[in-house]
Amino acid sequence: MENDHLHFNTSIGLKKPENIRNFDAACPFCERDQLTDLIAVDGPIILLKNKYPVYENAYQTVLIETDDCQAEFSAYTLEHLHRLLRFGIMHWLELEETGQYRSVIFFKNHGPFSGGSLKHPHMQIIGLDDIDYKEKVTHDMFTGIVIAATNGVRFTLSTRPRIGFYEYNIEMNDASGYQERFSEYLQMAVHYIMNYFPFGASSYNIFFHHIGDKSMQKLSLVL
Repeated sequence: MENDHLHFNTSIGLKKPENIRNFDAACPFCERDQLTDLIAVDGPIILLKNKYPVYENAYQTVLIETDDCQAEFSAYTLEHLHRLLRFGIMHWLELEETGQYRSVIFFKNHGPFSGGSLKHPHMQIIGLDDIDYKEKVTHDMFTGIVIAATNGVRFTLSTRPRIGFYEYNIEMNDASGYQERFSEYLQMAVHYIMNYFPFGASSYNIFFHHIGDKSMQKLSLVL
């Protein structure tokens, strides 16, 4: 029977460090000289093999976004924002293009209700051996009320949220040609959620999708 669900290895998961709620716990991403299995480094940005591969049948990497443990995505300078997203998208697509995996997922968890375990800003790029996430993704999932649109990049409030009541979509026409407005719209959405949303949100998830030539993001609000 074909597999269409990720399987979480709880025995490995129990060993993962956690400091989103346990504030006294040390942050392994801050001990940069102790990090191993580095794949690529661009200044403060590091891509490395995940030390705790909790998903079965998958190749798992972590993208450490910055060397500042207290930093937050919505407050990045534009220079760092562009540097980070260009780096992340490049390595995501490069892993996809190897053809070694059925699909490659790229996502970010932030906050105590997001499913993440470490406060230090990071993303994950994971190659899935036997699951193709694209089989569950359609273009109509990214339809919505247009907030802004510039040079082939669209920013919308989703009218077909996949996970919750509040989702934002950012769509870029050409995934191979990174466009700065793509990451800027994403940062605007995160900034609104973290600072102006009426319910005082503390957590969010970002999911990247690559369908045909389009690169898309769904930003989900977690209350």
